Parts: sequence; C-alpha cells; structure tokens
Amino acid sequence: MTTLRQRMIEDLQIRHYSPHTIEAYVRGVARFAQHFGKSPEHLTPDHIRQYQLYLVNEQKVSWGVFIQTVCALRFLYLKTLGRSWMIDFIPYPRRVRKLPVVLSQAEVQTLLQITRNLKHQTILATIYATGLRVSEMTALRVQDIDSSRQVILVRQGKGRKDRFVMLSPALLTRLRRYWQVYRPATHLFAGDRPQFPISAAGIQYICQHAGQNAGLTKAVTPHLLRHSFATHLLEAGTDLRTIQLLLGHTTSVFLLVGFLALMAI
Repeated sequence: MTTLRQRMIEDLQIRHYSPHTIEAYVRGVARFAQHFGKSPEHLTPDHIRQYQLYLVNEQKVSWGVFIQTVCALRFLYLKTLGRSWMIDFIPYPRRVRKLPVVLSQAEVQTLLQITRNLKHQTILATIYATGLRVSEMTALRVQDIDSSRQVILVRQGKGRKDRFVMLSPALLTRLRRYWQVYRPATHLFAGDRPQFPISAAGIQYICQHAGQNAGLTKAVTPHLLRHSFATHLLEAGTDLRTIQLLLGHTTSVFLLVGFLALMAI
C-alpha cells in the first residue's frame, strides 16, 4: 500500500466515513491513477478533465459511478493533499432527475404470494414494509426488533446514523412466523453460515429471482421495493418529511423527488 493511499484511508477514517464508502473512494482514486500510470500527486487538472471525459464517453459509466469518482477525487485533493484550488477543476455533473420506477400494490402482493420460501418472502416483505436499504437489511439483528414499541432499530445507517422505522402489525406477524421456523440467534437474516449475515448480493438475487417467478416485467431490486414503499406511503397521504425520515434521508433531495412523484399521481 502506498503512503498516499494510507493517508487517504486514515483521513476518511478520522471523519467517520463508512467502510463501504472508504473502499469505494480508494478504488475510484486507484483507477484514476492506473489510467495514467502515475500517482495522483503528479497529475494535473487536465488529467482530471481527460479522465472524466473517458468515463463518460468511453466507459459510459452510470451517474452513480461518475459522481462517486468525483467525490473521491475531491476528497483526495482537498483533504489529503490539501490542494483546495483543484476543486474548481473537479465539478459535479448535472443530474437528470427521473421519476423512479415502482411496483403497484397489486404487483407487490403477487411478488410475495409467488415466493414460497418463507425466509425469502420475509426478506421481501421487510424491505417493502420498512424501506430499508440493502446494507441496512444485512445489518439487522434479532434484538433490533422492538415488538412492544412497534419499531425496528436501524443501526448506523447511511451517514453513520441510527434511526427507527415503523414495524407494522402485519410485518410483525411475518417476522414472528419466520423466527419460529428459523430461530435466528444474532443476525435476523443469516447467510449460509449462521454466524454471518446474509450478503447484499444474496438479497439482490432473492429479489431478482422472485420478480422472474412472478412474471413481472420490471427488474425487481431492493431499491425498487424501497421506492415502492415511499411512493405508496405518499399515495396514502403520508407527509414528505415523515417519509424522508423513515428512509434515512437528511437532505432535501428526496423532497424534490417526492414532489415530482406527487405531481405524477
């Protein structure tokens, strides 16, 4: 590991960035350096411009990958290398905002009914009924389910923040039936080895497989269920601020998306 990479990791750790974000930022900077075969210390604003054009025109990366790379480079040059003047040469791109694709309530019911595996069905129902991110699902522990208060504790979600989400009576019934069969000890949804949680890839597969079995034309993902959760709350009259808090959003970005969704109803 190079000295620069170690310094960047330490700078990220000091600021309490999540392990997932640290890994993504370091990977983004490493690819930037590998593209030119030089340390970022020796690269210029022109190199950054060339690399951004390369990502857009040749690699055709998604907006998410592009903005993550931008954030990584901005952190490197601003925090680790202390070159604040470089930030002007690493602009954020404008994002085209589109209404998210969502499942109808009937499609959600079909998805759950067609899924016979109790564990898989419970995972799908939990994502839809809580709006949790896939990383938050993998981190759930048995002790996080507070049936007396009808809430679920989400530990260290995005932004390293704890929050509570609602636990509906219907979901609680499903979780109790699941617990009676599987008897999870620590992790609510364990992987192949009980001492470890199910992986994000495992949950992605469960969603994809369920969607195919249900004959849905929409690609079912955890994020699609999360969007469906938010949209159905909005359609039911829940105010945007409440939905924002349930989803763990701390910025006004979701409010704009929610407003657009409201106008489309």
